[in-house]
Amino acid sequence: MVKESETVRFGIIGCGYIAKRHAQHIVANPYARLVSLYDVVPKRAVELAEEYDARVATDLNDLLHTEEVDVISVCTPNGLHFQHALAALEANLHALVEKPLTLTSADAQRLIDEAERRQREIFVVKQNRFNAPVQALKRLIEDGRLGRIFMVAVNCYWNRNDAYYNGSNWKGTKALDGGTLYTQFSHFVDIFYYLFGDVYDIAGTVTNANHESLIEFEDTGVFTFRFQNGALGSFNFTTNSFEKNMEGSIVVFAESGTVKLGGQYLNKIDYQRTNGFDITNLPETGPSNQYGYYQGSMSNHDKVINNVVETLRGRESAMTNAVDGKKVVDIIERMYGAAKTV
Repeated sequence: MVKESETVRFGIIGCGYIAKRHAQHIVANPYARLVSLYDVVPKRAVELAEEYDARVATDLNDLLHTEEVDVISVCTPNGLHFQHALAALEANLHALVEKPLTLTSADAQRLIDEAERRQREIFVVKQNRFNAPVQALKRLIEDGRLGRIFMVAVNCYWNRNDAYYNGSNWKGTKALDGGTLYTQFSHFVDIFYYLFGDVYDIAGTVTNANHESLIEFEDTGVFTFRFQNGALGSFNFTTNSFEKNMEGSIVVFAESGTVKLGGQYLNKIDYQRTNGFDITNLPETGPSNQYGYYQGSMSNHDKVINNVVETLRGRESAMTNAVDGKKVVDIIERMYGAAKTV
């Protein structure tokens, strides 16, 4: 923790597209300061440091062991999240980790154990939790307004083309990417877990329908499962939506209402029919993350950074902690473990 009057000082490891979001919102926060940056490609760190008046670390050890940093933003490829978050904790720093927390639940547990031993915080970037429609639906569920939930349908229809994979030396690889559920759709796994809890009785089928020469795993999948409250669930996903992202949605069928969160990124109410408690007067949603030739999930990184800062100042609690991050990894592991590949 830091004193309420103090500034939370950030370092960033990995200076690609998503690191720019972190840097932008760290600098914009009145109680945060961007101190130091490191990337294995020095040019990327230099360019970002020049834009935001930060120091370039000469190596990872230099980033972690300066006395001027409180928390490290881990913005490296998925398969490196564990080692970089662990290194931050071992340097007695807090860690803010982009999704997924790790690629195995065993590694996630190691981070949890290390954080507890050193009394440090791990935050996981799950920015869609901050979406206004998600928060409105969460309140309806917690207040019991929907009554018994019968079924939840999750549909994710995105596009990831040749340029997306050819422009990266790690995306599409099993070791550093992990799979479509980790990189593209772990946000949706997180949201259905956040809203409805854990899942059981998982069954599914995955296939690589259109990216055979580009990726080492599936691009399309269909799953069914049962939530802990007894509701049936389904999850359909693909990165083969023609030319552009089409939809990311969650439809809830319940005793006292039907609600569909939609748009492309769970940023709109696409449909609702309720017993007198329609969701209304939601604030305007921000833009999605822009990555040049494709779009990602909602750009709520300002809210993520603010939550980290306010938690470390003792004024809030973490929106997504390491236990939540581990649970998402655990669910994805079990989905892949249950899947038939065709």
